[in-house]
Parts: sequence; structure tokens; C-alpha cells
Amino acid sequence: MEVAAALRACPLFKDFSDVGIQIFAAIGVSRAFPKGSALFQEGRAGESLFIVHEGSVRLSARSPAGGEVALAEVGEGEPLGELALIQKGERLCTATALTDVLAVEIRHADFQKLTTQKPQACVKLLMGVILHFSQKVRDNQGAMKSLVGKP
Repeated sequence: MEVAAALRACPLFKDFSDVGIQIFAAIGVSRAFPKGSALFQEGRAGESLFIVHEGSVRLSARSPAGGEVALAEVGEGEPLGELALIQKGERLCTATALTDVLAVEIRHADFQKLTTQKPQACVKLLMGVILHFSQKVRDNQGAMKSLVGKP
């Protein structure tokens, strides 16, 4: 898999030039996940952004009763775990490969090092992450209101 091609297909990188794509391709790592394997697990440390290049991933979380609740399905070109670039912390959900998955991983530590070398590119990516995440919040506003008991 060509890392740069995977980045170009991701909305976080839609306004990046070829040079900008190459900056992040240099720190992106190609990863393969067999069907049924976890890209990451709820409650564990989140240290990477993943971009799905091929395949699909199911996001799920544990319910208060202990069962598993499906949250979403992420497909080709879509990012997941993007908040880990901003701040390391516990994963809010589990990401499981529904099919064999090829993904690009950008690690928090590598991104942090890059912020001193290429600050403009990093700020541009962070703005993309913020816009993408805020759109997710808007898209799920109804579900969030139902969780807190508001109509």
C-alpha cells in the first residue's frame, strides 16, 4: 500500500498539496489487520490516528449492562482515533476489522516531533481533525441528546 495514496483519500488531507501529503507519508506506517482483529480497544491508551485505506471497521462500546453496542462503521478513506493526535488518553470505543483492513497509522509521538519541524503542516492537519470531529458531533447530536434524556 502506498501511504501517500491513503492520505490523499482521507478528508483530513483534502486541502493538502503533494508536498504536504509527503510530509505525513514520511511518518505514516502501513498496517494490516486481519478480519476480526482489533485496531484498538476501548479503555486502552490511544496513541495513534488510523486512516482506513482498504476494508471496513466497526466501532463499538460497552454498555452499562456489559454488552457491546455498535456505534458506527468506518470505510475506506475515513479516519478513526483522530483525537489521539491531539492528546493521548483512553480510547472511547473499540475498533474491529469487519474485513481484512489496510490502514495508515500516524503515531502521536511522531506527530509531536513533526510539530517542531513542520508546524504549519501540523496546524493544518489539526484544523482538519477539529473540523472532522465537530461534524461527527453535529451528525450525532440526536443520539447524544437521547443519552442525556433531552428531547
